[in-house]
Amino acid sequence: MDIRKRKILVTGGAGFIGSNLVDELAKDNEVVVLDNFSSGGRSNVLHHSDSSNVKIVEGDIRDKALVNSIMPGIDIVYHLAVQCLRVSINDPEINHEVNATGTLNLLMAARAAGVERFVYVSSSEVYGTALRVPMDENHPNEPTTVYGASKLAGEKYALACFRTYGMQTMVVIPFNTYGPREHLEGAHGEVIPKFVLRALNDQPPVIFGDGSQTRDFTYVGDTVRGIIMASACDEMIGQTVNIARGQEVSIRELAEKIYSKLGKGHIAPVIEKERPGDVMRHYADASKAERLFGFIAVVGIEEGLDRYINWFMSQGYDLGRLMNEDVVFNWETRK
Repeated sequence: MDIRKRKILVTGGAGFIGSNLVDELAKDNEVVVLDNFSSGGRSNVLHHSDSSNVKIVEGDIRDKALVNSIMPGIDIVYHLAVQCLRVSINDPEINHEVNATGTLNLLMAARAAGVERFVYVSSSEVYGTALRVPMDENHPNEPTTVYGASKLAGEKYALACFRTYGMQTMVVIPFNTYGPREHLEGAHGEVIPKFVLRALNDQPPVIFGDGSQTRDFTYVGDTVRGIIMASACDEMIGQTVNIARGQEVSIRELAEKIYSKLGKGHIAPVIEKERPGDVMRHYADASKAERLFGFIAVVGIEEGLDRYINWFMSQGYDLGRLMNEDVVFNWETRK
């Protein structure tokens, strides 16, 4: 399928991955961004404010009337709107409402409007901790959090719509994506931005557990390219595919790399107790993506961290203010 010259809806389009995806899609398409800005930043899409081919709609995917009003005329939906993992620990119901029910709302609206293709962007959290590596698309689904379970529910809804209604749905599973615009602050903050912030403030990295847990960190440019390539592949209809670098890195090793790059290699980490529901190992098999549509992630962790650090340093952040506002998320008190 040629995805150029289309009218596209990107839910969660002001978020980290979503906004990077919008930047690419807007080069050849008319794009509607739907976001309630609960975690996505207005600054991520501000550069599109005066664009003739990007329309920004503030709203919630749980709002059926709004979703139904937006959908007519849309050719492709990229669904990335989500309530995040850390929120699910203390507020599981909102994760279900947004990630599961919200997805069903979108699918039903897309079906009613005759949308040609629906791309559901899931999460590697649907797999839980690796039972075998590398983790291919047939790896058992054993999510450890309500977030992971709710994302899995969204996957099943999307594929059920293919089987029941013949909708052109697909599931794309990015592994841990990082890069420019990655969430930095509060409950949405991710490990790489937080390590960089703490290093630049001469503060030790905070590691939950012993730091041996691993992730398959994938640079956002590769993730976005993989999502777009998958969406254009007709063989992906009714299928699930991993998008990942295929490189396992421990959290302790990640901290060492970042602190070394910033000349802070002598700072020992602060060890906090293990987070509830934290997976111990993620290491992806992305061979299906290569086989079906030629995707290979080209940015390794060393180059990706260099790119992210350079971007971070270029933003003119008030590092002291950000550090003062930075918190170690307290699960028991919902801090």
